Amino acid sequence: METMFQIGVITSTHGLKGEVKVFPTTDDPNRFQQLKEVMLDTGTELVRLEVEHVKFFKQFVILKFCGYDTISEVEKWKKKSLKVPREQAVPLKKNEYYIADLLDMDVYLEDKTPFGILKDVLQTGANDVYVIETKEGQEVLLPAIKECILSVNVEEGRMTVHVMPGLM
Repeated sequence: METMFQIGVITSTHGLKGEVKVFPTTDDPNRFQQLKEVMLDTGTELVRLEVEHVKFFKQFVILKFCGYDTISEVEKWKKKSLKVPREQAVPLKKNEYYIADLLDMDVYLEDKTPFGILKDVLQTGANDVYVIETKEGQEVLLPAIKECILSVNVEEGRMTVHVMPGLM
């Protein structure tokens, strides 16, 4: 199970006073307004950054971090991820799951036959679609609806599905 969740990626600097432009990868970009701190994933370590202020510009979030006041201090962070610990993630409703917990999950048919591995989740608006790579290497798209997804056990990394006629 993932302990850190990516909530955004720094795309560029914004202005000259240490602000960065972030592309949000969370369902609700407004969550940035409640953040007191984030973890910057440099690729080699996680660096704790205290959020000084937040504003919005088009589809981006503009962040300013305490103690970083010039463009030269934040330029090196382009294309780096911002993460939060699982405890600070947006709470889930019943039958909702964090995508990070679903990826690489073992998928079984309702008769307990191994079916494949969940490789991706497509967010279509109406309902998510799970991309499953079968044992034979085929890609199967299953809608994340109760008729197809019978059970999900995040702790065991296991999902049981019913493949409706016409989906394969």
